[in-house]
Amino acid sequence: MAPQYTHGHHESVLRSHSWRTAQNSCAYLLGSLTPKMHILDVGCGPGTITADLAKLVPEGHVTGIEHSAEDVLQNARDEAAAQGISNITYTIDNVLSLSFPDNSFDVVHAHQVLQHVPDPVKALKEMYRVTKPGGVVAARDTDFSAMTWYPESEGMTRWHKIYTQTARANGGEPDSGRRLLSYALKAGIPKDQITSSASTWCYSTAEDVAWWSSTWAQRVTLSTFASGALERGVAKQEDLDAMSEAWKAWGAQPDAWFGVLHGEILCRK
Repeated sequence: MAPQYTHGHHESVLRSHSWRTAQNSCAYLLGSLTPKMHILDVGCGPGTITADLAKLVPEGHVTGIEHSAEDVLQNARDEAAAQGISNITYTIDNVLSLSFPDNSFDVVHAHQVLQHVPDPVKALKEMYRVTKPGGVVAARDTDFSAMTWYPESEGMTRWHKIYTQTARANGGEPDSGRRLLSYALKAGIPKDQITSSASTWCYSTAEDVAWWSSTWAQRVTLSTFASGALERGVAKQEDLDAMSEAWKAWGAQPDAWFGVLHGEILCRK
């Protein structure tokens, strides 16, 4: 089977991704931005981070790309228009073979992308190629094995195992967060030009826990993750149903807490 994007673009996935902002998802990059920059946002999804970046470069421009999902890009265009943001362009493109000339952008950014790409080193080479001298490549990815939560349950542990197996069967690496520096070095980027860091998401308030658990309770049965797990033979329908119930049960606990670790790299050219 060909590689596929593990999450897909089901409404529950887009609802989760739309929570992301420049502040909670690429704070490590923000200090490098100046108002006139041109930015490429790789794997932009619903465009919430893209829109924030556009606001931070009011005299510049942001181009958001997705490998497919034109309907998702159209929704992102509509949202940008509703916010009065005019310095964004959304288009279909492929990070493994970008259509842009060398040295096109001041910043090339990818959030939660390299973990889903079958050749993340090639992706970084392409991102670096289209970055201008003096510019920066920025990438942030989850490290799934470093996720942690409380209270523990057999169902949640099963979800974690099946997600990891499915992501790898789909051609991705869910523990890419810890590998970003290695990917960059293999892409030929000098180590003294790379800054590595880490940051977290934490869901612990009643509102955040309810939202996080409800999105995943739907994702494990309705999204491309679910269909991929079934097609790859990683899970059966009863496994997915049990995981959905486990997410609901976790989210109902008064002491529910979930932490997500991310690796980050800034690569200067």
